[in-house]
Amino acid sequence: MILGFQHHKPGKGGAFVRTRLKNVRLGTVIDRTFRAGETLEDVYVEEKKYQYLYHDDRYHFMENETYEQISLSGAEMGEAKKFIKENTYITALTHKDRILNIKLPTFVNLKIVETEPGLRGDTVKAGTKNAKLETGAVVQVPLFINSGEIVTIDTRTAKYVGRA
Repeated sequence: MILGFQHHKPGKGGAFVRTRLKNVRLGTVIDRTFRAGETLEDVYVEEKKYQYLYHDDRYHFMENETYEQISLSGAEMGEAKKFIKENTYITALTHKDRILNIKLPTFVNLKIVETEPGLRGDTVKAGTKNAKLETGAVVQVPLFINSGEIVTIDTRTAKYVGRA
């Protein structure tokens, strides 16, 4: 997976592209330089929609079209496990029926299970406090948010967006 690239044309010599690549199987990140005219083998990657079913020691998903079920470990889920709850639809990049990457919806609505109670007058100043979500993730929320409320979280930045 290409994380970033930069095209460079020096005063003399041929142009080249510096890239930052991530090995999707191992998770390692490397820097590599490609010269002009260099080619790479094409890899067929397909997007499939899955529904998250449940979690025991692994995370279980069902493909929407064929109803096939697959499971992923916590390490394979990565940061996505912080914001996924049952019946959430995700998009997965697959290669030869192997999931390479998971894309969560941009915004998810999650219930706050534990946070400090808001005190009278807390809305005057702009402050934040920790709140534990139903998935186990901890995010910063404004002081006026209380336990039991449902909030919208941006899954890309792991930040509070607003009340649901």
